[in-house]
Amino acid sequence: MGGPVLGKQKVGRYLFRYQWVLGLLALGGVFALSSWLRERDFSSGFVLFCYLEIIGSLLCFTFVANALVHFRGTRDRLTLILALGFLLAGLIETFAIWGLYGDSMTSVQEAGVFLTWMIGQTALAGLLVSALALEHRVPHSRHPRSETTVSLVLVGIVTYLTGAAYLGGVINTATLSAARLARASELLPAALFLVATIGFNRANPARFGFKRTLCVALWINVACHLAATQSMHVFDAPFTLALGLRSASYALILGGTLLDNARLFEQVRQLAVSDSLTGLGNYRALLNALESEIQRSSRSGRSFAVVLMDLDNLKQINDCHGHLVGSHAICRLGNVLRVHSRAIDTAARYGGDEFALVLPEAGSQAARRVGERIRERLSSDGEYPPITVSVGTAVFPQDGRTVEELFDAADRNLYGMKRGGIMGLSRIAACL
Repeated sequence: MGGPVLGKQKVGRYLFRYQWVLGLLALGGVFALSSWLRERDFSSGFVLFCYLEIIGSLLCFTFVANALVHFRGTRDRLTLILALGFLLAGLIETFAIWGLYGDSMTSVQEAGVFLTWMIGQTALAGLLVSALALEHRVPHSRHPRSETTVSLVLVGIVTYLTGAAYLGGVINTATLSAARLARASELLPAALFLVATIGFNRANPARFGFKRTLCVALWINVACHLAATQSMHVFDAPFTLALGLRSASYALILGGTLLDNARLFEQVRQLAVSDSLTGLGNYRALLNALESEIQRSSRSGRSFAVVLMDLDNLKQINDCHGHLVGSHAICRLGNVLRVHSRAIDTAARYGGDEFALVLPEAGSQAARRVGERIRERLSSDGEYPPITVSVGTAVFPQDGRTVEELFDAADRNLYGMKRGGIMGLSRIAACL
């Protein structure tokens, strides 16, 4: 079982370590392919061209929705800026489809297509680079409104400067048919995406969950613009290849975001039903397990048992040895329950020093044996100070048919054990 998993991890680390070599080789291959395609007599046609543009827009908007969900859960400013950047790119593509394209595209319309393409892509790449610079220079604020304001201002500034540069003619987007690079202006967004790739590789991965996926997507965007340098018109093979690569990068980063959100939701679910100190289930998880077992046992007629445990004299341990030792004593009991429970059992901490164990398909004798085994494991764990635990059991349906009745029966047994002298012995042991 461990071999294939370790093998995949080694392959993943190998690919990530040598991604620069692989990336440069891939870029060279894409450039060679687009140069070869430039000489081919190929036209994608208006329909395929619009399909690629629409797919890119839909992927952008879907990513924006998922990135905003991710930002709401993590308050990560990079995620918010990315969401706003892709929203901008998607809107530019959508407006371009509605306002510029036709079955017989004129040279003016074709220039407009290239212009909107360059503005959208350069603005997105510029936002990524600016976000990295902002992340490095300006610390995060603890106020979400401040983060949103900063991100909106950054998006506005980058969008304005990009649009002004292209619309004002500062950057020449003309197509030169005889030149080796027919569209040399594509090197600007390619360079910006490459800088963003370097920056995200150096960023802290803990703060950006889909970092590796994003880096691959940025490499693809660099390749996309290298392919576009060989384009002569909007329907030719190099530009169609560029559109396909861009859509693939959007799909990749969307997939990374979905996986990251799935992990985030799983963490939230675990936090909702687990105890932060011991990692066992909490009171909610305990109630869910009991309700499920009551329903199952009512249908099958088979009993189940509940074992309640109370750590003896935790207050004395805290007073004599400190609260850190007391917390460790709680963790010691939690570790015993985790290690010595069956896979079908549910172990939970539902109070300060109170624990419970739900034992499906178990009767009173099995529950008592489990309780004694836990007491023995705890007393022989070899750690200091020695600790003991009081145990009470209850069995469904003999001792009760509801959660409250089962708890009452187990509590009575537990405090009967405490009154039997265990507390006194534990008090002496606690301060040894």
